[in-house]
Amino acid sequence: MDRHPQQLKRERQDIKRHVRNVDSMSRLRTHIKKVLSTTTKADAEKVYGDAVSIIDKAVSKNLIHKNTGSRRKAQITRHVHSLS
Repeated sequence: MDRHPQQLKRERQDIKRHVRNVDSMSRLRTHIKKVLSTTTKADAEKVYGDAVSIIDKAVSKNLIHKNTGSRRKAQITRHVHSLS
């Protein structure tokens, strides 16, 4: 079976891209969970800004859809506002 150089390069790129996407999605989920697991408003506000920034970056890089990003931001914002 013939393996073309373009096919080999595409496979290498796909592996790199996959690793980068998995890492970014993991960071995204971790930061969302950090915000949702907080119990005091002071703790939540510390990690809230980072989480929103990571969500915005994921949307700008087409890692997640813009509506999904908006929904996640609304979810963590609701949680932060519910704390007193």
